[in-house]
Amino acid sequence: MLKSNSQRILLTVFLVSSFSLLKAQEKDSLNTAEKIYRATPDKINDLVNTKLDVKFDYKKAYLYGKAWITLKPHFYPTNSLTLDAKGMDIKNVSILNGSINSPLKFTYDSLQLKINLGKTYTSSENYTIYIAYTSKPNEFKTKGSQAITDAKGLYFINPDSTVKGKPVQIWTQGETEGSSVWFPTIDHPNQKTTEEIIMTVPAKYVTLSNGALISQKKNNDGTRTDTWKMDKPHSPYLFMMAVGDFKIYHDKYKNIPVDYYLEPAYAPYAKDIFGKTPEMIAFYSKKLGVEYPWNKYAQIVVRDYVSGAMENTTATLHGEYVQQTKRELLDGSNGEETIAHELFHQWFGDYVTTESWSNLSVNESFADFSETLWAEHSEGRDAGDAHNYESMQAYLGTPDAKTKDLIRFHYNDKEDMFDVVTYQKGGRILNMLRNYLGEDAFFKGLSLYLKTNAFGSGEAQQLRLALEQVSGKDLNWFFNQWYYGAGNPDLTIDYKWNETAKTETVYLTQKQKADAFILPMKIDVYANGKKFTQNYWMKSKTDSICFPLNNKPDLVNVDADKILLMSKKDNKTIQEFAFQYKNAPLYVDRLEAIQAAIKNIKTKEGLDILIAALKDPYYGLRIDAINNLKLDNEDVKKQILSTIINIAKTDPKTLVRAAAIESLGNLQDKNYMALFTDALKNPSYAIDGAALNSIAALDMSQAKILAKTLEKDSKGPLATAIVNVYSVEGGDEEFPYVYKSFTEAGVQTKFQLIPGFASILMNVDNLDNLKKGLAELKSMAKQYKTYGVDRYVNVMLNNVVKSKQNDLEKAKESDKQNIDAQIKETQKTIDEISKL
Repeated sequence: MLKSNSQRILLTVFLVSSFSLLKAQEKDSLNTAEKIYRATPDKINDLVNTKLDVKFDYKKAYLYGKAWITLKPHFYPTNSLTLDAKGMDIKNVSILNGSINSPLKFTYDSLQLKINLGKTYTSSENYTIYIAYTSKPNEFKTKGSQAITDAKGLYFINPDSTVKGKPVQIWTQGETEGSSVWFPTIDHPNQKTTEEIIMTVPAKYVTLSNGALISQKKNNDGTRTDTWKMDKPHSPYLFMMAVGDFKIYHDKYKNIPVDYYLEPAYAPYAKDIFGKTPEMIAFYSKKLGVEYPWNKYAQIVVRDYVSGAMENTTATLHGEYVQQTKRELLDGSNGEETIAHELFHQWFGDYVTTESWSNLSVNESFADFSETLWAEHSEGRDAGDAHNYESMQAYLGTPDAKTKDLIRFHYNDKEDMFDVVTYQKGGRILNMLRNYLGEDAFFKGLSLYLKTNAFGSGEAQQLRLALEQVSGKDLNWFFNQWYYGAGNPDLTIDYKWNETAKTETVYLTQKQKADAFILPMKIDVYANGKKFTQNYWMKSKTDSICFPLNNKPDLVNVDADKILLMSKKDNKTIQEFAFQYKNAPLYVDRLEAIQAAIKNIKTKEGLDILIAALKDPYYGLRIDAINNLKLDNEDVKKQILSTIINIAKTDPKTLVRAAAIESLGNLQDKNYMALFTDALKNPSYAIDGAALNSIAALDMSQAKILAKTLEKDSKGPLATAIVNVYSVEGGDEEFPYVYKSFTEAGVQTKFQLIPGFASILMNVDNLDNLKKGLAELKSMAKQYKTYGVDRYVNVMLNNVVKSKQNDLEKAKESDKQNIDAQIKETQKTIDEISKL
């Protein structure tokens, strides 16, 4: 399971404010959680095979199901069975004796179905239960999580076709325990079962499920019955169905089908969006020493998905944000890291599944780590290191994350496990472990873990044992510290050169309140035109290392691999950081130097670092340099203006060109109007958006005229720029475009559009337009309330109220009633959001 990276990055901002506001509430929650031990569910009965026959009632949003569930006692004899079955109507419960169904006694409390089997079965005996039922997902109320915003299991999208232009779809979401909303099962991750799903659907639609499509039969009533079969066991939460109007692009890896299901409008871009998948499968298979373990791999994109994506076995489901045209993809794929993440789950999560949500790390930390792994392979070491660093900052920037163990046996709700600790921190911990053990030992250990626990469940201790067996190293200290402990080192590094003794002393201090972390690290010393490396273990809260040298070193680079998960204050001089930028090899080395330069931009060394970074090999660092070299400083402008102009015209990365154009736009100099106007001809939405913003800074009226011509094909940054123009120079006439842009935007763009969308509401006079806009903002506030978005939206809406109140004071008497109605409607929405 993944919430998209754009979602994660943007929501981190909201998390910071949200967590601070909810600190007292969360403290109470944590205290409650500490009292509850979350045991791995007992295995009394084991699932063996699950056969489902389902039909759909689009009008009622019901599923009519028949289930044949084959089980056996796990070890001890038993005469009873408890199944999870949430919010259903149970019509019949029987046991299958040959071809005869014999009714069984049962009780049902709307959550669990408790069945008296009528006799005692032993672990050597299989038995099959037949259940006829109706699933009513829209009538079942449950909560979601940070990663999964809803948990009703089965979703009917636009089932009555009332939303024009929106497809009719059905899809499922099983994690964590949503599958038992649409079929009875033992809904725990440590259960494994083979599967057969028979779906009867309108004949015009395509279906997808786990495993292979083994038959299709046309029916006389305009429906078609598709049968999907999964002959290898997997967990119930990984079951999936999808039904709708999809076009299928057929690809392959070796002889394994690799299929992409998209809405017809995006079908021409299937290869552009998902085309790296076979290469990813080959890369991961080789790296892990375990071939892709299933008989197919499909990826499907659906509307209104409740998360980023979900790794259903052989059939990953993606949110619509991955659907992009070739033009959008010029600025970089929103979905590539998600595609990599979900694919890695086919090994870590599906092939070997966490035995309990406490051990979710063996699913999600690995999938998060795989994003770094793929970025390294696909784009180079800098890209992998950049992703690794950004993910570490997401963890470090989340206030309560330091209080949580990676493996947690105490939590309020299983949904709480889907957080920056399990994902980002866990991924960084695996990267440290990879560095400590070495590439070959680490991946051979992962291979052993996978093969030992194939088609079963795993936990962190099994991972430790596999890595110890391969490497011959004791890893208890590492797992106790990083898996079963909380927090991270907060390291301060100081340096002192003794000219008399000719020694450089490095002082290390761990300033966190918790006990010292054991930190194996490499320290690179640059002196006399040479570099030497010392391997060092820090084991106490304070430590020092002394290096005898002929001359003061140019640089001592602690944690030279830039691998440790920690917050750090590194008290180097700006001269040392300048040397580091030019000589230390890694992305984080250069990033740290740039960050130091930003703080010391008035020094020659600081300015030189940023100017050099304009030509950095990694595009992200070029953007950092552009954004921090302010052209309103005449001395800076003289040195870099020609370079910025050249970057704006020729840089190979569209996002870098866009940053340079924005930088020039900040000058508000009409001499660059021709450059901005010419940039609008570029196919990149990022470049066009930057150009329109820059034109707006010079001539808002001209920008509005241009915005009208750009409306037809505008997405992402360009749509945001148009909305920003209309928020100043627009009203009811422009509202339909703003509304359409907001409602159709992906998560990332939607967050960026909130200020502009709220601002145009200040300018609309039509009460119906205002109500439509308020409804969308309220929906956004409700969906992302977990992240404090409700408060953010209300800040914006309070600004709308103030603007309308100012209008009311100046308005003609004939207009006052309408404006007053708008104020009341906005205030009503604010009050409703406050009560969410």
